[in-house]
Amino acid sequence: QVHLAESGGGLVQAGGSLRLSCAASGLTFTIYGTGWFRQAPGKEREFVAAITWSGDGTYYVDSVKGRFTISRDSAQKTVYLQMNSLKAEDTAVYYCAAGGGHPGPHPYEYAYWGQGTQVTVSS
Repeated sequence: QVHLAESGGGLVQAGGSLRLSCAASGLTFTIYGTGWFRQAPGKEREFVAAITWSGDGTYYVDSVKGRFTISRDSAQKTVYLQMNSLKAEDTAVYYCAAGGGHPGPHPYEYAYWGQGTQVTVSS
């Protein structure tokens, strides 16, 4: 059974940093691209970042470029999202997801989802 478990969320002041982790089990991690999405209260789920199965391609929504970095450790079956210079508008539940080798920004491209971790940025 596939399981994606996010961790690392919490409360941080604006300008601070957090590192999210997503540990995968039950799937051949090396053939899946992975992504991070977020959902704020009353809003639709939003693409944040994605990384290809090989790790040589990364993609970001414009609002986080230069502040967030996605990476993966295939040996550990873990994906990370380093978030720096956090803003109040980054407050949301963050979800990791696994999909095709080169996933894009659409939720339908991802077959597996985690339960999410809350990130709250105080201004």
